[in-house]
Amino acid sequence: MSTTPDPTVLPPVAEQAVNVPPHAQPGLLVLPPQPRGVVLIAHGSGSDHQSPRQRHMAQVLAQAGLASLRADMLTTLEALDRRNVFDIPLLATRLVEAAQWLQRQPGLENLSLGCLGASTGAAAALLAAHTHPAIRAVVSRGGRPDLAGAALGALDIPVLLIVGELDTEVLPLNEQARQRLGDQCELLIIPGATHLFEEPGTLEAAARAAAKWFALKL
Repeated sequence: MSTTPDPTVLPPVAEQAVNVPPHAQPGLLVLPPQPRGVVLIAHGSGSDHQSPRQRHMAQVLAQAGLASLRADMLTTLEALDRRNVFDIPLLATRLVEAAQWLQRQPGLENLSLGCLGASTGAAAALLAAHTHPAIRAVVSRGGRPDLAGAALGALDIPVLLIVGELDTEVLPLNEQARQRLGDQCELLIIPGATHLFEEPGTLEAAARAAAKWFALKL
């Protein structure tokens, strides 16, 4: 007797602990079956690759058929110096190193690559995309795109800026960045959300918007 598959049951997703060279940054590689693209997730200041928010973003990306890598952006020693948290060129370099590593992994080497960043990680993602053309789309969640400097005016890839409606300090910075990023940039304001998207449903809305953007642009 045959049974009809339950459409609500998602296919299994593999999660693999990795160490990203050349600095052996600990991270997690999430692999849905037959991924259509891969997204590098960049955490913000005061966070790491084990952040529940980043984990949720990876889960939603996987549901959309997108693989992801989230890894610590600083070594343990570097993290002791608070200045490194805001060293955008250093963080961007780490993202490029992670992107290059991803492109060497069997089964991922031919996939389109995107980058999703939060807070300072968003600025690093934008700068990394400027220096590493293989990054074909960027999403900023509650990010500081202004910290990417001159790279904003030089980028010519799809960029989605997601900001909370109640994030009164960061929202104006994203509105200004939207003007500098040009026609391929969109600004999405999540109603009722503050900077960390802690309000019910707001993180989910941001995650689904990011997944939809990458599914369309990668």
